[in-house]
Amino acid sequence: MSEQPRSGESASASDPEELREQVEHTREELGVTVEALAAKADVKAQAKEKAAEIRQQAAAKAAHTSDQLREKAAHAADLVRDKTPEPVRDKAAHAAAQLRDGAARAGHLAAEKTPEPLREKAGTAATMARSNRTPLIAAGAVALALFLILRRSHSHSRGWSCRR
Repeated sequence: MSEQPRSGESASASDPEELREQVEHTREELGVTVEALAAKADVKAQAKEKAAEIRQQAAAKAAHTSDQLREKAAHAADLVRDKTPEPVRDKAAHAAAQLRDGAARAGHLAAEKTPEPLREKAGTAATMARSNRTPLIAAGAVALALFLILRRSHSHSRGWSCRR
């Protein structure tokens, strides 16, 4: 393959130093081209990049949706607060306070009646649960999903038997 002389290059580069520079320049261009081709051919890396991009988009969308939900919930709470008469709000606040007091009394009573070894084990379990929230939440979500699937399949199986 013959190449046309580039601007500033002579048609016959007889100087060995000039030839070395041309060869080095050609090698650099070839290296860049090979790297670009290798990047295009690396499907695994492209898939990882695309997955990371999609993850970022999903996280951004989730954050945006979460913000919108918070705003709407706050707006709905404001509307309810504005529309609820003062006596009803007072009664609700009083009932909530009574409920909190009753729950606190029940907690204290349960703590007094519970044997010390059981309280220690419960405290240890609570500490472990706090430190392993993510796996516990995931396990709870899986258990809930299984429950719902089983419940739905059970109700569907009853529905089929009734139609016969």
